[in-house]
Amino acid sequence: MNVLRFSDLVAQGKASGQRVFIRADLNVPQDDDGRITEDTRIRASVPCIEMALKAGAAVMVTSHLGRPTEGAFQPADSLAPVAARLSELLGREVPLVQDWVDGVQVAPGSVVLLENCRVNKGEKKNDPALARKMAALCDIYVNDAFGTAHRAEGTTYGIAEYAAVACAGPLLAAEIDAITQALAAPKRPLVAIVAGSKVSTKLTILKALSAKVDQLIVGGGIANTFMLAAGLPIGKSLAEPDLVDEARAVIEAMRARGAAVPIPTDVVTAKAFKADAEASVKQAQDVAEDDLILDIGPDTAAQLAAQLKAAGTIVWNGPVGVFEFPAFSHGTETIARAIADSEAFSIAGGGDTLAAIAQYGIEKDVGYISTGGGAFLEILEGKTLPAFEILQKRAAG
Repeated sequence: MNVLRFSDLVAQGKASGQRVFIRADLNVPQDDDGRITEDTRIRASVPCIEMALKAGAAVMVTSHLGRPTEGAFQPADSLAPVAARLSELLGREVPLVQDWVDGVQVAPGSVVLLENCRVNKGEKKNDPALARKMAALCDIYVNDAFGTAHRAEGTTYGIAEYAAVACAGPLLAAEIDAITQALAAPKRPLVAIVAGSKVSTKLTILKALSAKVDQLIVGGGIANTFMLAAGLPIGKSLAEPDLVDEARAVIEAMRARGAAVPIPTDVVTAKAFKADAEASVKQAQDVAEDDLILDIGPDTAAQLAAQLKAAGTIVWNGPVGVFEFPAFSHGTETIARAIADSEAFSIAGGGDTLAAIAQYGIEKDVGYISTGGGAFLEILEGKTLPAFEILQKRAAG
């Protein structure tokens, strides 16, 4: 994917003294008192900001936070907690600037945080007048917010159309490189794990991947629907019987290419969806009418782990069982540790997947952990993300 990279501009000395506008993703969770409860996205945004400061640029950073109403700023919408955390991480004061669209004062070698961009009227609908005003604030626009790359908004698309220079920051560039390595030119075999509660929410992803991957591992409620498609009983487990034909179509599409969708041979069941429910390991064909399937069984987990250890590339989206309940976490842990032990290039994304990675402490053993939920899923669907599209257009001249 051909995009201009901010790191290249810096290396060429083209950022010194320039006004640099960075669209970051600083949308972090907060408690009821407005305190940040998890700051991964802020920490991930620091390298781009430091790169610009070290280059001697006048740096402006903005992000959305939550779901504010355009034109109606509320204290809860403020990036003030983010400014405080950024100040700590950068070791310098980061002033927070309100009402910034018509002009910003910032000196070379300094940084300011521009208040919640989604409060500006026209941001979500990518209003050209707003985009032109924002573009006029800078010499270089840097998109470093993969988490919003699937949205064509003022600060993710419009400003990139009109800015003198538009480029990808290091975080966005790393996402592009990882996605290209995993999907555009993968080392084979390419194995994808797609898990979740419903086939309907991942059907387009399953169809897109069925044309590319060598093994398509399904988990969670999705696997239950595939078990139905294979003629297996699932008791009262979560599934979508009306999508059995769609599941069969995915299985057949894979089979026609000499690829496969492994169907669980054993499962872990319970009579109730509770953390303290008694867990029973059963052969897939022995699931009772009043059983809930809450995890894959040890034989299935071992078979899948062997496939993952032999893979060339692994794409992981979703835990394969109710890993939040200890009795039903073994399948996901086995999968996670197999990915960690594999020599394959692995890319993982999605909130539950990141939670599982953190739970099992394998962050350093996954090739790339994607910072974007919705954007990551749209990439798996084969969509071109708006933020990528405009940066490619600008790079092409």
